[in-house]
Amino acid sequence: MNNNQHSTSSNLQVLFEDNHLIVINKRVGDIVQGDKTGDDPLSEVVKQYLKEKYNKPGNVYLGVVHRLDRPTSGIVLFAKTSKALPRLNKMFAQGETKKLYWAVVKNMPSQESGALTHWLVRNPKQNKSYANSKEVPNSKKAELDYKILKKLDNYYLLEIDLKTGRHHQIRAQLAAIGCTIKGDLKYGADRSNKDGGIHLHARSLTITHPVKKEPITFLAPPPEDPVWNACISE
Repeated sequence: MNNNQHSTSSNLQVLFEDNHLIVINKRVGDIVQGDKTGDDPLSEVVKQYLKEKYNKPGNVYLGVVHRLDRPTSGIVLFAKTSKALPRLNKMFAQGETKKLYWAVVKNMPSQESGALTHWLVRNPKQNKSYANSKEVPNSKKAELDYKILKKLDNYYLLEIDLKTGRHHQIRAQLAAIGCTIKGDLKYGADRSNKDGGIHLHARSLTITHPVKKEPITFLAPPPEDPVWNACISE
């Protein structure tokens, strides 16, 4: 993992901030919450950023609402108040958010657009989920819609409308239809990306503001690299 790519309090990509929320464009390689690697999680980086920005003595409150896989980039939302956190948690748990992802895949899906339903079984030892076409023991239903947004020279850009939030859901479901995400060795890609990431990006998130009660949409530009740049060029 290329360390100079990681977020620090000085290079944090803040997409939105008010009294209750802060929204970050996560870099490839950032972990959202602490894990066994002992690497600084994004939550601590954001706390440090808020501490410095507002010159706060003592601890800064920050609530983790949802996560993105380490090799994935894009939108991560944090709660800045204890009032906002439970409301946001409830929204995510009840599927009252709209999450759109971009995925770059090598193989074209059999249809331009479609809905995928699988039953995923998580293998914690391998940190991997396996997609089944029908319900099996210990499986969780996973649903998403996809459409081809753009045909690149060697790849296809898909937009994913995520209906459920399962472990490695998009990665496992796309691999199951023969459309492994670029760079995703774990799910069958033939080579890794230079930065150790995968071409999966949390592009937009729509929520109801936990305090103002108005709908609000956040949009994150994809990372700078030739493939992503080709996705957003006219």
